[in-house]
Amino acid sequence: MEENNLQAYISVTRREPGRDRNLLLTEFGHSGRFAIILHHQACAWKCVISDDITLMKQQEIMMDLGLKDKVALVTGASTGIGFSICEELAAHGVHLVMVARTSSRLEDAANELTRRYGITTFPLAGDVADADFPRQVVQQSGSHFPGIDLLVNNAGRAHTGTLLTTSDEDWEAMTATKFTAMRRFCREVIPGMQQRGWGRIVNISSIGGLYPNPPLTVSHALSAAINNLTRSIALDVAPLGILVNAIGVGAVATENWAKNMLPNVRLRRPELAGKTDQEIMAILGKEKTPVGRFGRPEDIAAIAAFLLSARNQFVTGHTVEASGGADRFM
Repeated sequence: MEENNLQAYISVTRREPGRDRNLLLTEFGHSGRFAIILHHQACAWKCVISDDITLMKQQEIMMDLGLKDKVALVTGASTGIGFSICEELAAHGVHLVMVARTSSRLEDAANELTRRYGITTFPLAGDVADADFPRQVVQQSGSHFPGIDLLVNNAGRAHTGTLLTTSDEDWEAMTATKFTAMRRFCREVIPGMQQRGWGRIVNISSIGGLYPNPPLTVSHALSAAINNLTRSIALDVAPLGILVNAIGVGAVATENWAKNMLPNVRLRRPELAGKTDQEIMAILGKEKTPVGRFGRPEDIAAIAAFLLSARNQFVTGHTVEASGGADRFM
């Protein structure tokens, strides 16, 4: 900036549902000109100078990820990390094919994003473990969109259990939902991406795929498989203009985590049994995570948005660790 006579600054924070925006509003000398420096969750610092402070306060400033009017297919899309990824993409003008089990919740989520961001959504409820469901999703989405540009494989849940305490039925169910469905969705969307010469895929994995923890043997074994398959696919399709990555997620404060993990925590840590879910997650975040807290769904969404974007031209076959520096959380 050319102005050198910096007199004062005012820090302003505006909170919106599911999003944080931190603004630094600065007036330069007696020029009557103002600059807003805004940090958005999509990893951007951006500065604009204007004579109109009212306009500047109202203006939305975001990194251009080159995603406007792209089409994304997101599984596990109605809540938690999946919904947060959908919201982040919608804010960048991405139209959405949203997949989840529960029809009513999925419809509500899709309607909310359409209302808030003006994008087109196509919600489709079903079980990703059904062998023919991925094909049906891609086929039916063809009546709404010209093709799938972005794929996020997010369906699945945390599952506690060691090798000796986990039944064959649980192994098979978790494998079908987390790993086999991912493989099938990739297989369905990649031919269209190949035809268009461009595509992005993000597979949601776990930090345990890199640093396994015995109490979560099932989840972490499957996460390791996801990471390996992600790299194998990435190396295969990189010459076609398709980039494929995974995100190794640590402890993130979601309904999924509270439902599937906290009962086991209360059993293993009797001193925490009487505390609320929020209190336990705050304690574990301080104990187990170097950054001192659990992750938020929007933390993962910001990473996914970049990996899925046109700004990402060179990252592929990688599992991004998104765990606040932790290698385990139980």
